[in-house]
Amino acid sequence: MPRTIDLSRTVRDLVADNPEVATIMRDLGFADIAKPMALETVGRVMTIPRGAQIKGIDLAKVVDALEAASFEVTGRPGAAPQEQAPAGEKDAAASAADGATDAGPAAVATDEAGRARLLSSYVSRLSAGEDLKSVRREFVENFSDVDAAEIARAEQGLIEGGVKVEDVQRLCDVHSALFHGATREERIANAEAAVMESIAGGTGEGDFKTRVLAALKGHPVNVLSLENKAIARQVAAAQQALDAADDETTAKELALLAQAGGHYAKKGDLLYPVLKVRHGYSGPADVMWGVDDEICDELRALVAAAPEARDASWRDRAAAVVRRADEMCYKEANILFPLCVRCFTDQEWLQAYVDLRGYELCMVDPSEVSRWGEGEKYAASLDARATLDGGDVSLPTGTLSAAQLDAVLNTIPMELTFVDEKNTNRYWNDDGKLKLFKRPASALGREVWSCHPPKVEYMVRNVIDMLRSGQRDSVDVWMQKKGEPVLVRYMAVRDREGNYLGTLECVQPMGFARDHFAGL
Repeated sequence: MPRTIDLSRTVRDLVADNPEVATIMRDLGFADIAKPMALETVGRVMTIPRGAQIKGIDLAKVVDALEAASFEVTGRPGAAPQEQAPAGEKDAAASAADGATDAGPAAVATDEAGRARLLSSYVSRLSAGEDLKSVRREFVENFSDVDAAEIARAEQGLIEGGVKVEDVQRLCDVHSALFHGATREERIANAEAAVMESIAGGTGEGDFKTRVLAALKGHPVNVLSLENKAIARQVAAAQQALDAADDETTAKELALLAQAGGHYAKKGDLLYPVLKVRHGYSGPADVMWGVDDEICDELRALVAAAPEARDASWRDRAAAVVRRADEMCYKEANILFPLCVRCFTDQEWLQAYVDLRGYELCMVDPSEVSRWGEGEKYAASLDARATLDGGDVSLPTGTLSAAQLDAVLNTIPMELTFVDEKNTNRYWNDDGKLKLFKRPASALGREVWSCHPPKVEYMVRNVIDMLRSGQRDSVDVWMQKKGEPVLVRYMAVRDREGNYLGTLECVQPMGFARDHFAGL
């Protein structure tokens, strides 16, 4: 009896019935079919015709290979009715040849576990090069009424299951499909209805509390919301310049928009790590953090481009990054801030208020920001507890009072941070001046990894591993900050017997040395 391959069935089911199909498809260029995770995710909703269309592989070539392996091929797109498989034999998750998903995704996404698999399939399809618009369309069909917190949990599950953060980031851009509407205001209104209310469990409580804190003068949600609105206004100005095809004005507006990096830094220091470490939302934190970095990097590159390089490609990139910045504005307002309001404790908001004092406002006039009474009381209590008791610290080469030791460390013209042998932030000096690298007090006692965006975490781990193992005693990193050369030196801290105690990070502006030698 001849073996039959029904092209209207999903790839996963075809391979389950005939494992030989996986080898044939792999040899034709469908490399992902050899990956179990891809087969169990995208394979559940992908058909061979759809996959051939995405990969740019001639379907006739696929059919010839299957027939050469003694398979009878049915269910081809546009085939005569007698060539189609009986309806009862079609898998519930099969996609039509034109990519429609009438049966498949609906059947797969009937519960949270199914929807998580469907999200995973979207990631696989985007990573395989499928057009963003087609994935967005399916996302709207299947997730327009889904709890945003559920999507966050699914993203986190993907990352914990081994999917790369940068691949899940692709899904973050698909989220904007939830915020449909002809105008930005309509998108925000729909987002509030479909996302914020669901975060609050359908009661509207989270929506209400977020609005209250956003209106509470001086509260971190208030400050961050003001900045978010200012960024949104700058996004509109950049878009207006793009619409007018005025490259010079567009470049100026993009340079102003690049100031959003200061706002993104606040999220990276004060919100994402707390969501990730204390409340278990590592996936959403890492994904949104990565998107922030990509927006900042692209804005810097576009602004740095020479006037003669402002061609059609430059304008396309500018339009894309402005769109991403716009999407980030309403993702903050309608997903990130409500999620933080839902998770953060009163104590964590108080600490965030104190830490915000070390940051400059982003695109917001200081007159718009007031002090938060509760936050001021908490800051005063911290200042009172910080009074040194005058006890002595005995060292092998002398004795210092706690006050003297604190003053000595703060007099050293460097930003010093000590990370112990367990990779935990233990100390940094503070001379009261604005820092090149912000160090929020909420980061003390946390693993150093949580203070770095996903794209550089592996580098920090590598540096510390080299110092711990003895492969290196120090690692130097040179960079430019605020127009000045800066040396960041990481040094292994060892006791007198050579045992590793931790890593000392020393940040030193080097403009004085540059200026000194330039004058010789």
